[in-house]
Amino acid sequence: MERSDVEGAPGGAGMNDATIKAYIDFAAANSLPYMLIDEGWYINSGGGPVVYPGADIMTVVPTIDLPSLVRYAADRKVGLWLWANWRVLDAKMDAAFAHYAAMGIKGVKVDFMDRSDQQIVDFYQRIFKASAAHHLMLDLHGAYHPTGATRTWPQFLTQEGVLGAEYNKWTRRITARHNVTLPFTRGLAGPYDYTPGGFRNATPATFRIEPQTPMVQTTRGQALAMYVVFDSPFMGVSDSPDNYAGAVGFDFVRAVPASWGETRVVSGAIGEQIVTARRSGKDWFVGAMTDETPRVLDVPLDFLGSGRFTATIWQDGASPTDVVATSRIVTARDTVTLKLAGSGGGAIRLVPIR
Repeated sequence: MERSDVEGAPGGAGMNDATIKAYIDFAAANSLPYMLIDEGWYINSGGGPVVYPGADIMTVVPTIDLPSLVRYAADRKVGLWLWANWRVLDAKMDAAFAHYAAMGIKGVKVDFMDRSDQQIVDFYQRIFKASAAHHLMLDLHGAYHPTGATRTWPQFLTQEGVLGAEYNKWTRRITARHNVTLPFTRGLAGPYDYTPGGFRNATPATFRIEPQTPMVQTTRGQALAMYVVFDSPFMGVSDSPDNYAGAVGFDFVRAVPASWGETRVVSGAIGEQIVTARRSGKDWFVGAMTDETPRVLDVPLDFLGSGRFTATIWQDGASPTDVVATSRIVTARDTVTLKLAGSGGGAIRLVPIR
């Protein structure tokens, strides 16, 4: 599966059919096979971790015609996921899963467990079994670290358990050094729902905490690289759709898959830099990330097979939002040199010439 959910909206958007259809259209136009309807679709939701009185996952808000939206999305080859607070879902889990699966919903993103005690561990086991029984894909957000469950339950795609990009809305802790540390720490445990795709890029000096229109304090090049370096079979384009319109580099996001047949770590140093290459079919994708220090990184292409490849290369430009795209013909004997800005990154797509 590829990137799927569009979290955030342009001004004037709301939890209504018109907004959801616009997001579905965006997903369809950009070959994104899934779209997530986030918090607010069932009555009395909206409290985040707090469950409001009367919250009911079996009752959709009157501004949304969910069966119609499922059909609208299916006509455009887009599948819909639903967000849920775990307590609200747990109250009617089997009935809700049966109802929404029969409607055509493809997956659920469950949030705000935020603990690892016996009750939550038991909830995980029950939701693994229930989502499998109803053929629903599963993302556990607000979750503790992985324990290998994705090997047992193939519909369980990813879980949070990470200080991810949404923390840019209220903290300065999501630095480039933090991001370059994750592949060597949390990333070793299993897939992580970091929610990448921040295209409001700033430097650490110009970054501001903006809860409604959040920034990231890393470059556009690093945003692209995350789709290769960070491992999750359920990636999302988590910024507002209007930030992707006409943006250089979004062509890479549209093309990069989210599951892989082979992975090579080309180089790396904990908290400093990493270069990862991953193969999907016969195509290779490379992501390179650095901490706050600008770096020039050589990427030997000896992982390629025989023959020639078209290499499309995205690198940091003059400002955090700039990306410079170039292309050249390469073979396994060649090396690509990436120039990364401080808090930056780069990406490469390698397609065999047939």
